Amino acid sequence: MTIPSDQLHLDPDQLDAYWMPFTANRQFKAAPRMVAKAEGMHYWTPEGRRILDGFAGLWCCNAGHNRKPIVEAIQKQAATMDYAPTFQVAQPLAFELANRIVDIAPEGMEHVFFCNSGSEAVDTALKIALAWHRVRGDGGRTRLIGRERGYHGVGFGGISVGGIVANRKMFGAMLAGVDHLPHTHSLEHNAYTRGEPQWGAHLADELERLVALHDASTIAAVIVEPMAGSTGVLMPPVGYLKRLREITKKHGILLIFDEVITAFGRLGGAFSADVYGVVPDMITFAKGVTSGTVPMGGVLVSNAVHDAFMTGPPGAIEIFHGYTYSAHVLACAAGVATLQLYRDEDLFARARKMAPVLEKALHSLKGTRHVIDIRNGGLVGAVELEPRAGAPGTRTYDTYVGCWEKGLLVRQAGEIICFAPALIVEESHIAEMVDTLRAVLARVD
Repeated sequence: MTIPSDQLHLDPDQLDAYWMPFTANRQFKAAPRMVAKAEGMHYWTPEGRRILDGFAGLWCCNAGHNRKPIVEAIQKQAATMDYAPTFQVAQPLAFELANRIVDIAPEGMEHVFFCNSGSEAVDTALKIALAWHRVRGDGGRTRLIGRERGYHGVGFGGISVGGIVANRKMFGAMLAGVDHLPHTHSLEHNAYTRGEPQWGAHLADELERLVALHDASTIAAVIVEPMAGSTGVLMPPVGYLKRLREITKKHGILLIFDEVITAFGRLGGAFSADVYGVVPDMITFAKGVTSGTVPMGGVLVSNAVHDAFMTGPPGAIEIFHGYTYSAHVLACAAGVATLQLYRDEDLFARARKMAPVLEKALHSLKGTRHVIDIRNGGLVGAVELEPRAGAPGTRTYDTYVGCWEKGLLVRQAGEIICFAPALIVEESHIAEMVDTLRAVLARVD
């Protein structure tokens, strides 16, 4: 694999200017891990070493890397029109993409508000929820309910309803009026679960306790990830999401599913509603909508929520919210081509077909040194390791680096190694991923 010569080498003094996100910068820059080219299921380092991508980039390259139809659509659009404003002006691809998303959305969800990332999608959904109650004359509903260990991006709204401590503790008091449901992870009850755990649906009833504490008249929305991804792949217990839907409907509370990770095939359907049979009031999405090629996010909104805003004078702006790059024309071109590629190659069905292969391979690691849990669902899985005494995260980090050195990219989340390959993954790729992890665990202390 030939890499352009200008990408082959960076001197140590060229690494300091870039402050990397979610990275131990000093540790990384002492031993950088660089990629310079990608295609299909692989990255290549600047030196030309091939790396099997076991994580679809960062949960996002669902169609694989550098897929020709998507690349050509972006190139064609960039040569035609680079940018169009979306305040009081529009461009046709935004409508085409919205219609294509609605076509595969749960019934009754027929409106899309575009933004540029999962973080923006979450803040947008929270604002829509608050505004919806206000336009209906119920402005006292301002409280938001998230969940422990939840990840909803890094905006102030997202980290407020989120429940990952490290993402919150440096940034002060967060939004006021936020509470959290308990997470559903239990090694005692659910270790080595395949798919949805049987234990844990009762934890949804904690929402009734929060309603009793705060009163339903103060609660605007509940937001959860159907599968909690960034915290280390926590699948929803059987019946848990349905119970949340029942309780929120009972009390007039909006239910938001954060599907930034789970949408567009990750669990084997267009959205988790296809997989779990639960339809929320709003769905946030990003990542897979463009297969990671151009930043894009959005919120799918139910007809009932959308239509409540459309009752004032026709010349009045319905919601004072949006972004300079909402529905960016390059992102829309990428999104249209991506959704067409998913359809042409039936990639959601392929994800369903390959899910049992990933499940069987991952669970073959049971009994392997350091492994204390394995869990999976769709094309996503996690292997949890026993932490080193007094040194949390270090064993898993060493495992992550060991996989990289052996030509495999995975994701570390605390004590957990996560897998989320592209939907084009082959059985041979899955075997290579698991065999590599097994070999690394054999030599990690």
